[in-house]
Order: sequence, then structure tokens, then C-alpha cells
Amino acid sequence: MELNTQIKKYRTDLKLSQEELAEKVYVTRQTVSNWETGKNYPDIHSLLLLSSLFNISLDQLIKGDIEKMKEEIKKTEIDRFNYYGKIFATLFIVSIISIIPVILWFNIYSIVFFVILYGITMYFAFKVERVKKENNVYTYKEIVAFSDGKRLDEIEKQQEFGKRHYQRILLALGSGLIAFLMCLLGGWLLMH
Repeated sequence: MELNTQIKKYRTDLKLSQEELAEKVYVTRQTVSNWETGKNYPDIHSLLLLSSLFNISLDQLIKGDIEKMKEEIKKTEIDRFNYYGKIFATLFIVSIISIIPVILWFNIYSIVFFVILYGITMYFAFKVERVKKENNVYTYKEIVAFSDGKRLDEIEKQQEFGKRHYQRILLALGSGLIAFLMCLLGGWLLMH
């Protein structure tokens, strides 16, 4: 239940008009009307007065809105993760596809292009990693579940937690191998 509905429900249960409620919590009738229509929310002082007047806990008064806010935050995090991930993936693919044509066209000056492209790509890689760290998401299965707005159950979390160490080692070895191959390719192209 949302806060505006809660306020109206408890006000009518006490058989108070908006004006009477406004007097008891030291606001205007228009303010109470705005709370009940959802145009704005009470400040913390007003929330405390309302919970005391209605004889309920603050948690009980705003419980529905807390759940709604948690869902909104979760959705925002997922959208941010997906946005940064798409940009990172696009830049990574562009840098791989463009390496040979750029080196052939610009020779030694292509290094400037790749340094700039690498910097931008790594910026978004760090953004993706920050979102993953904030949400404790590291393995492929956890990432896919998070992207879909789901969470793994406790058993699956423990299984994935055990895989994290191996995946980090494989990631480091794979990254090193890719960097080595790109250096070899770049050196070969510069020689010929």
C-alpha cells in the first residue's frame, strides 16, 4: 500500500477531516491533500507526527513505499548495468574489428587512436565493474540473473561463490593471451 493511501485510510479511520489532520500535524489542509493525492510526501517530522497520531509505527506507515522504492532502485541499477555493458561491448568489438584497417591506413599514428579508444573502453569497463561490485555480482550466471532482474537462491549463490576464484584466474590468463596476440599482430603489421 502506498503512503498516500495509508494516510487517507488512517485519517478516515479516526474520522478526521483533512483540515483537522493538518492542525494536528502543523501543516495546511492543502499539504494534507497533496499527501493524499500523491503529489508530494511528508517530511520526516510530519511522518513522525502522523505515526504517533495514528498510533502505528513509522515502518508500518511507510512500508508499501519502502518496497516500491527498493524496486525502483533495483530497476535503476539493472538499467545502469545494462547500459554500461552495451557501451563497453560495442567499444570492445569496434577496437578488435578496427585494429588491422587503422594500422594499415595510419601506420604509427594509429597508436594515438587506439590509446584513446582503449581509455574510453576501460572507463566503461570500470563502470560495469563498479555496478557488479555494488550488487555483489561476479560470475556469468549471477550477471545473467541480475540483468534479467532476478536473484539466485542461497544454494546457487554458494555454488557461484565457489567459482569466482577460478573465473578470476581464467580471466587474467585470457586477457593476457589476447593482449599478447594483439601485440604480436600489431608488431607484424608494423614490420610489413
